[in-house]
Amino acid sequence: MLRGYRYRLYPTKDQMILIAKHLGCCRYVYNWALNLKNQIYHNEGISLSGYALMNQLPMLKEELPWLKEVNAQSLQQSMHHLSRAFTNFFEGRAEEPTFKKKHDPEQSFMVPQSYTVDFKQGTVKLPKIGAIKTVFHRTFVGTMKSATVIRRSTGRYFISIVVEDGRKSPKPADPIPDQTIGIDMGLSHYAVLSTGDAVANPKYLRNAQTRLAVLQRRLDRKKKGSRNRNKARFKVARCHQKIADQRRDFQHQLSSRLVRENQALAVESLNVNGMVKNPSLARAIGDAGWGMFLSMLAYKCQEAGKTLLKIGVFEPSSKTCSVCGYRKVDLTLKDRAWTCPDCGTCHDRDLNAAINIRNFALAGVERAEEPVDSLPLGRGMKQEAPCVRLG
Repeated sequence: MLRGYRYRLYPTKDQMILIAKHLGCCRYVYNWALNLKNQIYHNEGISLSGYALMNQLPMLKEELPWLKEVNAQSLQQSMHHLSRAFTNFFEGRAEEPTFKKKHDPEQSFMVPQSYTVDFKQGTVKLPKIGAIKTVFHRTFVGTMKSATVIRRSTGRYFISIVVEDGRKSPKPADPIPDQTIGIDMGLSHYAVLSTGDAVANPKYLRNAQTRLAVLQRRLDRKKKGSRNRNKARFKVARCHQKIADQRRDFQHQLSSRLVRENQALAVESLNVNGMVKNPSLARAIGDAGWGMFLSMLAYKCQEAGKTLLKIGVFEPSSKTCSVCGYRKVDLTLKDRAWTCPDCGTCHDRDLNAAINIRNFALAGVERAEEPVDSLPLGRGMKQEAPCVRLG
């Protein structure tokens, strides 16, 4: 099983310069290859393969000797990343590759081989950079596959190491209805569970808006190119990074708890790209980070041998009565509660959706006309994160 480990790096000033050289050279090679690929395609109608691009690298290094100052394999990986980016684009998984900028907020380069990790000395040794002081908050056992050095706009450095630990992914067991929960993602509550528990939305970006506005105004008043403007830019970047770190920590804790306490989880496939086109909700949806949270649930379920069930984007989870199956077609986003005209049950919109997500997932894509009986609202979550009870 492949696992990723990220550690904080503390390079010296000389090592920072060497890392900057690697970032700059890899960015140059990537942009050069992208420009060459586009030119040949537009002029001759030929799409260069990744290997054809890599074959141009020795010639480019002869023309630009400063490219020889960095690790050759890192330059090769830049072209490999470009080839993979085009593959993802043609298969509809990503947008068309664009040129990388010098001042992108997060930059990285890969070291596929010839690096060593020393847990006792607390260092990672990279080719043409040397041994960098590293904080290992945890160790690992297995075969290292690749390492990626990351520099953030806040001036922090990290290394992400992919390790093959030799373990096989446990085979998920068939979902047990009494140990399966449905999860409805939202904005008023971050998540509402079919058990009746609701996890509060921390809204980290919204809570930091005042502080961000002050820092941004100070940045705008600084003279371009000055040291004070650079300091102000770092303060804005650190504020954004703190928000991202808080959100990631919250999502890790919540996803770990849900996977640990349940045998199977049911979620709704979300079209986040379509949702953010709504200008009144785009910022709140971006702050929630649903896509990252669902990704965490997916890989943690795989590691733990748990089952993650998904229903389609267009399943009427909110509009369907979880008791009798009646569908209220005219339900709008403003309706947070509604009463079923068929059976008279009063529903909280999000709780009803969570129960239906669980029912639809357990029943499968071709679900029966009669809804699966909903879970009793008794089994709750441990109070490790803010929760409230609905109903």
